[in-house]
Amino acid sequence: MAGKHKNLGGSFKDFLKEEGIFEECTETSIKRVLAWQIEQEMKINNLSKSEMAKKMNTSRSSLDRLLDPVNESVTLHTLRKAAHAVGRTLKLELA
Repeated sequence: MAGKHKNLGGSFKDFLKEEGIFEECTETSIKRVLAWQIEQEMKINNLSKSEMAKKMNTSRSSLDRLLDPVNESVTLHTLRKAAHAVGRTLKLELA
């Protein structure tokens, strides 16, 4: 019966790696968290989407793509502009 539940007791990270989807899941998670953080900062700063787009010097549709947790086609430049617009900085690092 040991073969039936090969991941039982293992870590979720190990499971994702075995399935070959760890990197994809990590990227999606990071994008979702960033979109959520930007939205939270907009609320704290009482910024509407139109005001935020104006502060970023971008279009409302570009901001909507940024805030869409499943849209992964966001550039670092856009993320930096969004962070700056809410008084934050963007920090990335290799691990």
